[in-house]
Amino acid sequence: MHRANTSPARYNHVVTDAAQKLLDQALLLPNVERAKLAFDLLASLDGDPGWDEAWLTELDRRVKAAAEHGETGGDWHSAKERILGRLGRLPAG
Repeated sequence: MHRANTSPARYNHVVTDAAQKLLDQALLLPNVERAKLAFDLLASLDGDPGWDEAWLTELDRRVKAAAEHGETGGDWHSAKERILGRLGRLPAG
């Protein structure tokens, strides 16, 4: 095991050599691929049993607040395309 060689502000935990190698390789990926990898890794973690309920409560609160302000929102396909487009325009690294 050794300390990660990336910036301490970003990652300062002791990791195995295999995990460090994987991290080093992941950091070389383009932003869109790193974002997808990060999303999938986070989604794979076992969360707090109340996590889903807390998020659903927060989402309900946000939907209600948006509706009260006359916001109608948009469809997921358009939002996803906009997000992926922005990610693709970010500088690598």
